[in-house]
Amino acid sequence: MELSSTVSSRADASSGRPVSGGLPAGTVVAREPQPSHQRSPHYRTAADGPRVVLCGLGTALPENGVSQSEAAALSASWIHGADPRTVATLYRLSGVKHRQSVLAGEDSESHSTFYTAAKDEHDRGLSTSDRMEHYAAEAGPLAESACRAAMRNAGTSSSEFTYLVTVSCSGFTAPGFDNALIERHDLPRSIARTHVGFIGCHGLMNGLRVAKAFAAADPQATVLVCAVELCTLHQQYTNDPQRIVANALFSDGAAAVVVSSADADHVGWELRAQSSFVIPETSDLMGWQVGNHGFEMTLSPSVPEVIRTTLGPWLRDWLAKLDLRVEHIPAWAIHPGGPRILTETADGAGFDPALLAPSREVLASHGNMSSPTVAFILERLQNAGAEPPCVMLGFGPGLTIEAALLG
Repeated sequence: MELSSTVSSRADASSGRPVSGGLPAGTVVAREPQPSHQRSPHYRTAADGPRVVLCGLGTALPENGVSQSEAAALSASWIHGADPRTVATLYRLSGVKHRQSVLAGEDSESHSTFYTAAKDEHDRGLSTSDRMEHYAAEAGPLAESACRAAMRNAGTSSSEFTYLVTVSCSGFTAPGFDNALIERHDLPRSIARTHVGFIGCHGLMNGLRVAKAFAAADPQATVLVCAVELCTLHQQYTNDPQRIVANALFSDGAAAVVVSSADADHVGWELRAQSSFVIPETSDLMGWQVGNHGFEMTLSPSVPEVIRTTLGPWLRDWLAKLDLRVEHIPAWAIHPGGPRILTETADGAGFDPALLAPSREVLASHGNMSSPTVAFILERLQNAGAEPPCVMLGFGPGLTIEAALLG
């Protein structure tokens, strides 16, 4: 089986270094903003408080990758009684063409010590403890690659950081990868640490909310935010279509962002505002539970429709409070929970579906990496010369809508 490889970290194209991992600078052609995509004259007011800037962005991928057709064949070979045609169809409809994994390679031979064919219908594969052992070994190095890229792009030295915010929903260990970052990046031993855990695909946005609070309260603060997810450690041995869809979508990756008060003389997109909304009576539509054999995803097929009917009114109301309208936004970084979620997001919010191109391309190239994914989309937008304002949107268990305005 032929495997593809990616370089583990990618630099900002503006630095003059190539962007590796299959995302060369300029591959996304940003749509020229139309006259209606003009900033509101009240885009920002003094009441918004201190300006907080995203000074540098870095992303990282595991070295090993697999095509979606290969992943489907492997998945079917592990599940007892699986219909390979059904599995292949669900994988094909996921919108994913290629994914990366921290496992030693996505072929059957290298998986002989990790994922193997189920012995019978009751065999659910490795224990959660076994999977967490692998998480503990692999999360730190991937997080380090993303942080190195972010620090390089921000022009920030490790000694400058005062806060560290880490994000992950795909593993638990203590000490965690935050400790690895302190040890291997020579971060100050006095750095204040906060972990945002098990909150889902919008976790990086929650991490940025924490970082914004730190930076707004302390003009001298320099915050390192790092999200790492190893979702391929949670392959489920089941014929449940919801779980097969989750197997088909999720992948591994990491992202880091350097955040500081604009008073510190940094240049970058500002984190202007954030908002969150828990949709009533939807708690059973999406879930992420710790099981005996990995973490288990619940993903109802009704999620896209609920997003379509709920998002528009809520989003328009939030933007109106910022003296903005949907047509003022030329750039959208939408977390690609799946192709239907992207389609219904554009329909519900009322913006041109062509603006989903960066989200669809990241989903196709790398799968749904959970919390770091939105940073990969921001990276594409910035490399393509996208103009702010930009709205970030993510969806998670609750159902929860998480939004951020960048400018």
